[in-house]
Amino acid sequence: MATVTLKGNTIHTLGDLPSKGSKAPEFTLTKNDLSTVKLSDYVGSRLVLNIFPSVDTGTCAQSVRQFNEEAAELDNTIVLCISKDLPFAQARFCGAEGIDNVELLSDFRNGNFGKSYNLEFTDGPLAPLHSRAVIVLDEKGEVIYTEQVQEIVDEPNYKAALEALMND
Repeated sequence: MATVTLKGNTIHTLGDLPSKGSKAPEFTLTKNDLSTVKLSDYVGSRLVLNIFPSVDTGTCAQSVRQFNEEAAELDNTIVLCISKDLPFAQARFCGAEGIDNVELLSDFRNGNFGKSYNLEFTDGPLAPLHSRAVIVLDEKGEVIYTEQVQEIVDEPNYKAALEALMND
């Protein structure tokens, strides 16, 4: 069980993020058109997994905007923004914000992504949503960077995540 805070109040997740150097767990997530996508569909591309509780909060929305801006400059890299939001809400947000350099994916069907990556909150007002985290994978699906954001209302360290791509 990992410990983070929400406005200073302690809450817990299922555990630690996948470790650097490990193979990322396979996942199946839902795209905005309700089709499914798997981690294995992205073999050969580097991935930034931008994970958050809900795109309908200010910090989560800003992380999508920031990674959307950064993604336009990245070679062979796809940014996946992952939450339990319904695909319809994700599509509405992308349309309203002009988001087109990242993919928003939903774990709404069964929450297995949040469970296998140990991101699901186990208590507190956001349970069972995902905690805020960034996981960067190389072309083979190996973890090269992780950040579990300790205070949920804070933004992730964009610079460190992007530097991990440049150092890989």
